[in-house]
Amino acid sequence: MANIKSAIKRGRTIEKQRAQNASFKSDLRRSIKVFNTKADQKDVEGAKEAFLTATKKIDKAANRGIFHKNAANRQKSRLQKRLNELSA
Repeated sequence: MANIKSAIKRGRTIEKQRAQNASFKSDLRRSIKVFNTKADQKDVEGAKEAFLTATKKIDKAANRGIFHKNAANRQKSRLQKRLNELSA
């Protein structure tokens, strides 16, 4: 446990950030699962809408620093590839 006042405050701040990041990651994973479900059901229009929401959330996560930029691009690429296979 921290003894210095600034370290105690930093601990509280980090805990808040961790909770927010966990919530955001959970929501992101949920949107990716929605896309995968729509793709499995061969619902092209629904998959396109889910793809847009998932990519927006992935980009936002990369901007916030939750994911590395390259990891976010890799995830988007995989989703785009799946969507292209579905619509072809």
